[in-house]
Amino acid sequence: MAESRTTMLTDRQVEVLELREKGYTQREVADELGTTGSNVSAVERAAEENVEKARRTLELVRTLRAPAQFTVSAGTSFEELVSRVYGHGDEAGIKIAYCRPELYTHLYGKLEAVTTANQLTNSTTIGLTKDGEVKVFRDSVGSGDGSAGDDPGEGETRER
Repeated sequence: MAESRTTMLTDRQVEVLELREKGYTQREVADELGTTGSNVSAVERAAEENVEKARRTLELVRTLRAPAQFTVSAGTSFEELVSRVYGHGDEAGIKIAYCRPELYTHLYGKLEAVTTANQLTNSTTIGLTKDGEVKVFRDSVGSGDGSAGDDPGEGETRER
């Protein structure tokens, strides 16, 4: 079994994920571990939630480490978002690594889950790296209630 000590996963979660990756059914995993199928399901669900939290943590850190950042609110159109990326890049002296159509596609790919009718349904923080990469962090997940972050200083660019 792989070591879980330096991860966000418990030993049991690693054990269940390893068996599932080997093709075991939930019933087979339960039999192997001497537990119930519903317990295996709960452990697997908790593991997936931990993996998602780790992914979002990395997404946030990459955005925060970008030398220029700004936040856009829900309701912002993609046309406005693309324009703001270029504008903040210009202000910070960063050449964006995407032409307009590529940037639009990149942002839509990252934000499709929080987009309706070509507008954002959640606030979003954008980070611009010195190499012109555009990092994206959705401030909230799912409900659109903004619970994972407010928008202090909305529209401001912070530079390091």
